[in-house]
Amino acid sequence: MSQYTPMMQQYLSIKAQYPDAFLFFRLGDFYEMFFSDAEKAAEELEITLTSRDGGKERIPMCGVPYHSAHTYVEKLIEKGYKVAICEQVENPAAAKGVVKREVVRVITPGTIIEENMLVEQENNFLLALAGFGGTMALAAADLSTGECHVTELAGSLDWIIDEAASYEPKEVLLDEGLHGNDAFREALSGRCKCLVNPLTLEKLVEQELAEELPEQFANFNEVCTSEPLRRVLSMLFAYLKQTQKRTLGHLRRLRRYDAKQYMMLDEAARRNLELTRTLGEGKKRGSLLWLLDQTATAMGSRLLRKWLDKPLLNVPDIKRRQDTVAAFLSDFILLDEAREMLKQVYDLERLAARISFGSANARDLTNVKRSLSVIPHLRERLMRSGHDELAALGEQMDECQALRELIDRAIVDEPPVSVKEGGIMREGYHAELDQLRAIQKDGKSWIAQLEQQEREATGIKSLKIGYNRVFGYYIEVTKSNLQHVPERYQRKQTLANAERFVTPELKEREQLILNAAEKSVEMEYELFTEVRNQVAQEVTRLQHLAEKVAEIDVLQAFAIIAQKYRYVRPEVHQADRLHIKQGRHPVVEAATNVDDFVANDVTLDGDKRQILLITGPNMAGKSTYMRQVALITLMSQIGSYVPAEYAEVSIVDRIFTRIGAADDLIGGRSTFMVEMAETCHALREATSRSLILLDEVGRGTSTYDGMALAHAIVEYIHDHIGAKTLFSTHYHELTELERQLARLVNVHAQCIEKDGKVVFLHRIVPGGADKSYGIHVAELAGLPQPVIHRAKEILEELEGRFHASPEPAEPKPDDSAQLSLFDYAAKATSPAKDETANHVAESVTQGNGAATALLSTKEQEIIEALRQWDLMMKNPFECMQFLYELKQKL
Repeated sequence: MSQYTPMMQQYLSIKAQYPDAFLFFRLGDFYEMFFSDAEKAAEELEITLTSRDGGKERIPMCGVPYHSAHTYVEKLIEKGYKVAICEQVENPAAAKGVVKREVVRVITPGTIIEENMLVEQENNFLLALAGFGGTMALAAADLSTGECHVTELAGSLDWIIDEAASYEPKEVLLDEGLHGNDAFREALSGRCKCLVNPLTLEKLVEQELAEELPEQFANFNEVCTSEPLRRVLSMLFAYLKQTQKRTLGHLRRLRRYDAKQYMMLDEAARRNLELTRTLGEGKKRGSLLWLLDQTATAMGSRLLRKWLDKPLLNVPDIKRRQDTVAAFLSDFILLDEAREMLKQVYDLERLAARISFGSANARDLTNVKRSLSVIPHLRERLMRSGHDELAALGEQMDECQALRELIDRAIVDEPPVSVKEGGIMREGYHAELDQLRAIQKDGKSWIAQLEQQEREATGIKSLKIGYNRVFGYYIEVTKSNLQHVPERYQRKQTLANAERFVTPELKEREQLILNAAEKSVEMEYELFTEVRNQVAQEVTRLQHLAEKVAEIDVLQAFAIIAQKYRYVRPEVHQADRLHIKQGRHPVVEAATNVDDFVANDVTLDGDKRQILLITGPNMAGKSTYMRQVALITLMSQIGSYVPAEYAEVSIVDRIFTRIGAADDLIGGRSTFMVEMAETCHALREATSRSLILLDEVGRGTSTYDGMALAHAIVEYIHDHIGAKTLFSTHYHELTELERQLARLVNVHAQCIEKDGKVVFLHRIVPGGADKSYGIHVAELAGLPQPVIHRAKEILEELEGRFHASPEPAEPKPDDSAQLSLFDYAAKATSPAKDETANHVAESVTQGNGAATALLSTKEQEIIEALRQWDLMMKNPFECMQFLYELKQKL
């Protein structure tokens, strides 16, 4: 490095410590970047790339102004980069040689606390995952709210990835073992769509954290009872120490949870049910979260998202939430008053974090004060509501009266944004500050009197006394009056139309005023930081209050939505029965006219109606019906009321969905492969307490393959899993399963034909459908009439050929007729009219060598493989693989 200047050597030395981050290197009023950082930053930020002398060569350089650096940092963070902020940590005027510089913070996607870089209604989680002795542990922290969660995970890697992805983390840390597992790392990165970093926990750091973490969290030893939990939390905090370089006083709430104590939702279920984002555009609007989010605070909105992600399994906990919603609904005046008060509460969680972090300004403190001013009224209103549930919530609210009074006594009502330019502290808070302000005030009054005196003494009526930062106070006289200027005036500056002067008396007073102003500003900042530090000591109380406010907010939001859309309180229990009368899809109903939505009933149980086989044409409402059953179940388990006339809901441990068609182009998987993988996941993980939604499984392959798979899957769920299932299909032949499977019931989406047109009634009624109306749907979609007419001709021809044929033929790829698997089986076992065919079939069954000779070698191998295959001992996925292998031989 000797070829570089001392400053560049300093830069390179610091940069070597942060190779994976952009180094913002403070030089005066700019942050500069050099070498590859500069080249990459110029490209990403679209700023000018220049160069400077670095010793023996010119070095690439670019920079951003200090005062607007946050906008550039935000852009880099959004793109998934890290930014190390390197500040001058000594006064340049007093420095001997190169000014001392240090990295004061590394900003990463998972460690943001800046308000302008956060989404108000969403958490910003940093996640850590560690494997230890066959057990996986997870830790998640949101630096912007002070939350910290830990859990141990046991199960498939897919499930572990689902749990990690449920946090929607902005950054993930993996221990060496997990990061070295390429398949796991890539799957996790693809699912979470965020930065994934390896983290090596050094022994010395681990030993230090073993002493520090019990001090950080009062309940550390109680919560982290295993080595995996201690290790993963140590990983998380090692990274936070490395990047934040300060005490994290607001991270005090350590919570351990068991993921299996909540309803488990995999990525497919969250996506297909559109819980937080729509399938098409990936937006909040149109999702269940969008509908239910009638919260009045940012804290409430974030809590609602958590509840949607982790529905409850404990019936008493669900009923406690329902009781509170019922209390709000019984008193609309209280509901309206509570909502109006909640609207005045700022984001206490994030305010508390910024206060603890030392980045809060005076306006943040006044927002805390305004929020705390509402709490006594809200608390008192809840406690005299006459409802035990509301009174209990009010009782748990801490008014933080001393904090409110401190801020009110110290900080003015409308402080400036900057904390280093004065105007923050209230008059009367500090005697010395008041004296300095009086000197400034008296000084300005003295200046005004002097101006009047000088006008009278000189006879110059236009004479005025002004001030600027370069020259201080001055007397300005126009050039037309220069002959009246007295000799005691000292010329200071010449302008185009005037000249400026000073006097000894004016300079003396100026010094007094400016000294008072400078001291006043310095003292205000010191006093402000003292107040902020005092408030920081009570951050835990603010966080606890924020939790209670958020809970009240979500429950009042449930009451608001229930009132607006006439929702009812579901009966939630452990019995194996789901019965919904006149249920409605909550989001579709809200997006249309409430009275236009066609409601439907559903009954599922473990005795007679375990599986509903749903047939009917596209656009008839099958998928909407399936989704609404799942959404009503989920809403019931978060404590919400539901869109129905009556609902009886049994606790569901997991919801699985296979709805819609989607290729995995990046993963190289076809629509059918994605469909089979999601179906396989449900069959492998579901229990008798699960709810499974399977929409047209098998449509991605040939008719017989698809029908066989659908048949096998339904049988497997019925015989081996016992989960409540909604299975929609276009294979009308599957309706015959109702005769074979005791707990399967046929229903169909009703429609009628009128004047050659199909009318969808959107009602789900008993029995199976006999037609698909595919051509009618195509006509509704706007296909040209010549295509529609030709399709009808071809359909008539195919149907005529099928009914006229004594034996069904294997359908060609373009066959649109829906052939019956059950008819085929029946005919295959009946006496054949063709003697040769009959002889071959009989001989093959009996193993006759002469008949077998009529078959090709490959066909003989396939017959033998089928004879050896024990269907009843195989799962559906093995059957799929077996069929695929046989097909490859043909």
